[in-house]
Amino acid sequence: MNKRDPPFMTIQRNDSSDNLIFHMKNGIRRIKYKPVDYQQLHTLTEAKKSASASIQLKIKKTVQTSKNSKEQTLIKQHKQVWWQEHQRLNELRYKVELEIKSFLNEEKLGSECLSNFMDLEQELSEQWCVYLKNVIDPVQQLRADLKYRQHHILQRSGPHNEFNSVKVLEEVDFVKKQLKAVFERLNLEQQKIQNDLSDWSMKILDHSLEEKSNLLSELPMELETLECPYPDLKSSILSEFCNFTEKYQKKLQDFDLQLEDIYRNFQLSEEDHWIYQAILDQYPGDLFARRTLYLDMLRRYFPHKSRHDLVEHEKYCDQYRFAREQRKILVSNWNKNRKDFIQKAVMTLAEACATHEMESTLAKDRKKQQELCADLKAKVLQWRAHQEEVARLEMDIVVRRREKEKEKEKLWKKKELLQREEKKEKIRKYWAKKEQKWQEMEMRDLQRLEELKKLMAEQSVKDRERVKYRQELLEKRLMEKKEVALQEAHAEEERERRLEALRKQVAIVAQFDPVRMMSDTVASKARMRIGIEEFILQKPLFTLNTYNEQQIISDPRLRFELALREAGLHKTFYAKEILPKISPQKPPRKDMESTVFKI
Repeated sequence: MNKRDPPFMTIQRNDSSDNLIFHMKNGIRRIKYKPVDYQQLHTLTEAKKSASASIQLKIKKTVQTSKNSKEQTLIKQHKQVWWQEHQRLNELRYKVELEIKSFLNEEKLGSECLSNFMDLEQELSEQWCVYLKNVIDPVQQLRADLKYRQHHILQRSGPHNEFNSVKVLEEVDFVKKQLKAVFERLNLEQQKIQNDLSDWSMKILDHSLEEKSNLLSELPMELETLECPYPDLKSSILSEFCNFTEKYQKKLQDFDLQLEDIYRNFQLSEEDHWIYQAILDQYPGDLFARRTLYLDMLRRYFPHKSRHDLVEHEKYCDQYRFAREQRKILVSNWNKNRKDFIQKAVMTLAEACATHEMESTLAKDRKKQQELCADLKAKVLQWRAHQEEVARLEMDIVVRRREKEKEKEKLWKKKELLQREEKKEKIRKYWAKKEQKWQEMEMRDLQRLEELKKLMAEQSVKDRERVKYRQELLEKRLMEKKEVALQEAHAEEERERRLEALRKQVAIVAQFDPVRMMSDTVASKARMRIGIEEFILQKPLFTLNTYNEQQIISDPRLRFELALREAGLHKTFYAKEILPKISPQKPPRKDMESTVFKI
């Protein structure tokens, strides 16, 4: 038998069940079957229906309440985002206004454009004042008048009041018509200004695109104005730049076609797309559940659009934004590579000019060197002739000088001999005088030495006597100190002896009592609760030595504080100032004086 085959089932029939079916079909009455009460069944079904209807109503209510709570939470989150965006826009507006004011208040107001701006600002402020005076103020006045009439006059009833109400309605209709005409004119002016601004923005965008295309197609002025001695090098650089720009032009065209295709698939009009972008800008990127919030807000702004259309538009917007960012990156890379290419081309052309100049300068230097060599050769020959003549003249001069020096040397030797004899005579006389002075000084020194020896002998005798006197004084002091120490030792021994006698007088003599030593102590009896009286409920646990209730209440300070507390003035400045000044009935001791209020 296969496992996938169904199992074989046996059915057992009972005769009693077949008999029952037979009796039911033939209508034969039996005791087991009772007649059906259709009225009771109807009431039961009605009760079940009402219960199920109430349960369904409760479910609808809970669903509706959950939807309402979800709506309320979404509205709260939207309000928080709107408030943050409002604060951010106010700050930006304040900054822009300050920048405009500072720009207009500068010293450059002599230009025609800035003067036109100032005139336009003055004209707009005057128009705004006129608008407030002619439109807003009458509406506010009419509103106040209607409130006054509604509060004071329309409380009465009568034909005169009906006439007044008709008149008031006519005035209101007239004001509405005036306001409608004013707002229509303002809307027309707003539409005209927006159209002008859109035209100017398109012109500016077209002009910027033309400038970018011209930048891509035109050759840079830096390369055209540079001079190059090698025309082949310059033509190769320009052709390389053209190839370089053609690649970027193709990529930019591809991006522009991609942007046009994506923009063509947008699900919203231009104005609706502007609203869509403004709503997305309100919700920052780090906000929790950002996509849920701005999709909910978009569905509120565009009820005629489905969620699928909004999601499709979001997808195309993301693609459009990504393509624009890629295009910006491509343009920035092109600008960077263009600058690098121009810088390298300028450096290459500069190096070529430098090498050309170096070659021309080398040729010129070679020619100059040849001319200089010829001139130097002629000058060297002339210099050699002059040098030979100079050497001959110098030899003659040297010979004559040597002869003169020899004659001078002979005369100098004669003079030197005479001078030596005179110097020897002077030296002899000098040494004789010196010897005499030395002998005199030696005699004086010997006399002084003898005098000093006598003085030193006398001083040594005096010093020995002084040392002996000092030793005697020291020995005397030591003896006195020993006597004082002996007296103190005797006094200490006498004091110890008296103290020992006192100790013997007050000593405790305990008798030998082994029974007392082995018996229980008072503390152990207390732990074992031996000899302790039974606990009496009315007996106080501790004996208190303090004031009773009458003595405490009779204190004027407590009574005054209770009166202030009942009046709710116990924490006022008056209470803090007056409580320390109240004195008790009995003045306290000086050692029990409180310092709480002094702190």
